[in-house]
Amino acid sequence: MIGGKPVDNGSKKQEMFSKMEEKKSEVKIVRKIVAIIAITFLLLFGIIGLIGYNYVKSALKPVNPDATKTIAVEVPIGSSLSSISALLEKKGIIKDAKVFKYYAKFKNESQFQAGNYDLTQAMTLDELIESLKTGKVYREPIFTMTIPEGLTLDQIGKIVEKKTPYTQKEFMDLVTSEAFVQKMMANYPELITDAVLADNIRYDLEGYLFPATYSYFEEKPSLESIVEEMIAAMNNVVKNYSEVLVEKQMSVHQLLTFASLLEEEATAQTDRETIASVFYNRIEKGMPLQTDPTVLYALGSHKDRVLYEDLEVENAYNTYKNKGLPPGPIAGAGKTSIEATLNPSKTDYFYFLADKEGVNHFSKTYDEHLQKVEKYLRQAE
Repeated sequence: MIGGKPVDNGSKKQEMFSKMEEKKSEVKIVRKIVAIIAITFLLLFGIIGLIGYNYVKSALKPVNPDATKTIAVEVPIGSSLSSISALLEKKGIIKDAKVFKYYAKFKNESQFQAGNYDLTQAMTLDELIESLKTGKVYREPIFTMTIPEGLTLDQIGKIVEKKTPYTQKEFMDLVTSEAFVQKMMANYPELITDAVLADNIRYDLEGYLFPATYSYFEEKPSLESIVEEMIAAMNNVVKNYSEVLVEKQMSVHQLLTFASLLEEEATAQTDRETIASVFYNRIEKGMPLQTDPTVLYALGSHKDRVLYEDLEVENAYNTYKNKGLPPGPIAGAGKTSIEATLNPSKTDYFYFLADKEGVNHFSKTYDEHLQKVEKYLRQAE
């Protein structure tokens, strides 16, 4: 005893022991709770993983292995892998667009052909990829029409007259119709803008019809549908470069105008990027482009040779008299020229000429250019 009541050491020890046992019990409970939560999460992840695995596994299989009915699918020109995948899912040919997209990428297959297909839900993903890759058309068209690169609307009209029931005049009347142009502007606002309505442009829709081979499954499709399909094809191609155009601060109208010059000037695939560099270099230096095809377009004629007197024609399209790009496209450019416009070579060239064999020769200075003119053109006469 210390100055009062006696200390009950046994009681205190018992109390401490009880508290320790209580804490041990709490720890055990916490551990059990943590274990239960961990197991629950593992089970959930396992279940989700299993569901995901089964879903992907199912999506890799045909929608209906016993299906015999064909489903018509039209893959537009210029369609991306994402848009084709979405189209196949919408048509019920595949179960999941994302699964098909990533499967095709895993197989390193993304270059599919435009066309009209009769596909079935019984087709495997590999069969679909092979069909779309080879461009095998299951539906036989009644007729096809090929529009080569580098043609003007007048020239396209002649092909339309030859391949369809419509005359060149009917074609030109439609593509120059204010009502039709306005309708196309409304249908494809990102492609056809107010830029086509400038006063000095010859034809509003010049250069906006994509050069390609088109298939038709009726004897007399409407003339409007024929033309709109070509415009839609150009829209599908150009929209793939929208981000690049923003980066380069270039409008679609400028892109198609520039690309049309390459289409008319280039004699080989490998030259397009180099010719593009010449044009860009001249524009940057404030030099006129001086490209002969713009003179021919200004004259409204197709001559084998441009004369010095032709270069003096007073016309907004004449790039000998006017600096920068012409008011609009002078022909329909293909994908190769469009891509060359966006990805030019880096050179110091400011001049080029094509010899009698169609081979292009590039020069950095005017004196060097004159020497090549003498060597490849005048001496060859």
